[in-house]
Amino acid sequence: MDSTNWKELIRQLQGRSYLFGLINASATAYRVEFDAGLTDAEVFETEKKFGFRFPTDLRDFLQTALPRGPQFPNWRAGDERVLREWLDLPRQGILFDIEHNGFWLPEWGPRPDSLIEAFAVASEIIGAAPRLIPVYAHRMMPDEPHLDGNPVFSVHQTDIIYYGFDLADYFRHEFQLAGRQLWPEHIRPIRFWDLDRFQDERWADGPGAFDNSKGKLP
Repeated sequence: MDSTNWKELIRQLQGRSYLFGLINASATAYRVEFDAGLTDAEVFETEKKFGFRFPTDLRDFLQTALPRGPQFPNWRAGDERVLREWLDLPRQGILFDIEHNGFWLPEWGPRPDSLIEAFAVASEIIGAAPRLIPVYAHRMMPDEPHLDGNPVFSVHQTDIIYYGFDLADYFRHEFQLAGRQLWPEHIRPIRFWDLDRFQDERWADGPGAFDNSKGKLP
């Protein structure tokens, strides 16, 4: 998607209302707002600081305009600690399921008896996988391959599903914009993040535990 089309999508997103957390009659409604897009220097510094590369379409979007407000990562002036914790949520969610739900993928080899060792093995494997970059809340986009058209995932522990077959489809889905297209027959596969495999293992023994330690649903 070229920058002209991103401008049109941003125009449609501007002012859209959204809710998050526990949704009820008293839930606060927010609206999507935008600041000036990231400069080339800001993109470079962000990628260098956090150790990932924005996929090209996400970079184009963020350089056209930078969304601001609750649930949007502020790559220009956000708290570095918060952003690092956000980037680490996929790993932390997998570790939670390893501890509480017995999650362990067969290709990881035999599971260590020690939970500390299991965490170490899993963390090393996850660290070698494509990074998942926050787009909004727990919706995340893999940084590999470095191309347009990567899918967007909804990530809550190992309950990971597709939430858009690409970035534009994701925004239309999340914020209920007109013009969504039919999903393609095949969505781009992402190394390590095989969602069917994750789902099969995550739900093999039933629903399992969900981490609601922050006091709000995903």
